[in-house]
Amino acid sequence: MIDEQKVAIIGLGYVGLPLAVEFGNSIETIGFDISESRIEDLKKGIDQTLEVNSEDIQKSRHLNFTYNLDDLKDVNVYIVTVPTPIDEVNRPNLNPIINASKMIGKYLKVDDIVIYESTVYPGCTEEVCVPILESYSQLIFNKDFFCGYSPERINPGDKVNTLTKIVKITSGSTPETSKKIDDLYKTIITAGTFKASSIKVAEAAKVIENTQRDLNIALVNELSVIFNRLEVDTLDVLDAAASKWNFLPFKPGLVGGHCIGVDPYYLTHKAEQVGYNPEVILAGRRINDNMALYVVNKLIQKMVLNRIDIHSSNVGVLGITFKENCPDIRNTKIIDVIAELKKWGTNVIVSDEWADPVDVEQTYGIKLTKIDEVRHKLDSIIVAVGHEEYRNLSCEYLRDMCKGLSPVIADIKSIYKKESLIEEGFDVFRL
Repeated sequence: MIDEQKVAIIGLGYVGLPLAVEFGNSIETIGFDISESRIEDLKKGIDQTLEVNSEDIQKSRHLNFTYNLDDLKDVNVYIVTVPTPIDEVNRPNLNPIINASKMIGKYLKVDDIVIYESTVYPGCTEEVCVPILESYSQLIFNKDFFCGYSPERINPGDKVNTLTKIVKITSGSTPETSKKIDDLYKTIITAGTFKASSIKVAEAAKVIENTQRDLNIALVNELSVIFNRLEVDTLDVLDAAASKWNFLPFKPGLVGGHCIGVDPYYLTHKAEQVGYNPEVILAGRRINDNMALYVVNKLIQKMVLNRIDIHSSNVGVLGITFKENCPDIRNTKIIDVIAELKKWGTNVIVSDEWADPVDVEQTYGIKLTKIDEVRHKLDSIIVAVGHEEYRNLSCEYLRDMCKGLSPVIADIKSIYKKESLIEEGFDVFRL
C-alpha cells in the first residue's frame, strides 16, 4: 500500500526538493542531502534555489529533512536526484550517482525499491548502479530488491510548468515494480504518467529530449552566423518563417545549464562505447559551445571599428546565470564570454539580479556589481541573460550606463527593439 511506504529523496537540489515537498504532503518522506547548510536552511523553510517557497515547504507535514545517514534505515523507496555532470573533456561524471548508490546499498532491505531520476545514458541504471547496490547490500537484484527509472523534467525558474503539471515517465525492473512505481508517482503528478516499456527506454527518452533541443538551437545558431554575413536580421527571418503553421520557433543563443548543454554528451558517450560516432549530435554541440567565442569576436570587431580602445575599455555583462529569472549558475556559458573578453584585455564588469554574489565569487572568482553602480562607465554592453529586471530597463537607461559617442551593445537575447537602441546611439549586435 502506498500510504504505508516511506520515501527518501536523495539530493535536494532543483529536482529533489520539489519532489520531496510533493511526496511529503501525503506520504512519510525523508529529504536527504549531504550539505548540512542546505538542510539547516530547508528546516527554516529557506530554499536558495527559489524553486519552492517557504509556505509550501512548511505545509509538507510528512516531510523531514536530514543529513544523517542513519535516518535512511527505515526507508523502503529511495529516489535518487543527484547531479550527473560532465568532466573537463565532456565525459559523464558518474561519481555523484555512484556514491549515492553505495550509500543506499548499505541500508537496502528485502523488497526495497530504488528509483533513479538523475539524467544518465541508456543502460546506466542496470549496468552501473545495480551492481553497486548488490555489492553493498549483499542482496540480489529483481529477487530481493528492485529498481526503476523516472527521468526528471524540472525546468528551473519555470513557475507554470511545475513538477505536478508535467507528464512523468516511469519504469521498473519488473512488471510488478513498474506498476508500483507508476502508482506512486500518480499520487502527486496531476498531469498523469507514461509507463515506459523498460528502464533503458525511459533513460533514452530523457536524454533525447534535451539532445533534440540542443540540435534545434544549434541550427538557428548556425543560421544566425550565416545571416549576419549576409547582413540579414535573424529574428526578422525567424518571424517571417514562423508564419507557416509547422515551423518550429527556436531562437539563437548561448546554450548552458545542467541539461541541454550536458545531456547530449551522455548519449554520445554511450554511442561511442558501442562503436558508433554520433556526427550530428556532436556537430550541434560544437556549434553551441563556440557561440560565446563568436559573440565576443563580433563585439570586439565593432568596438575596433568604432575606435574604442580595447585594452582600456569597460565591458558590462548583464547576467551570469544560465537562464533568465533563475539563480542557477551551473554550467553557464556566460563564463566563457567573460573569459574571452578578458583575453582581449578588457575590464569586465558583471551584474546579475538573481545570482547569489557569494556563490558566484566562490564558484567562478567573479565579484558582481550592482547595475546602478556603472552609470557612465561602460564602453560596451553584453545583455547576456533575459532577466525580467533587464527587460524592464529602457534603452535610455542602457545608454546612460555608457560613455563615449558610439558604444556597442550585444543584445544576445534580443529583448530590446533594435530601432530603439539605434536611436539611442548604440551600435547593435544580436544573434
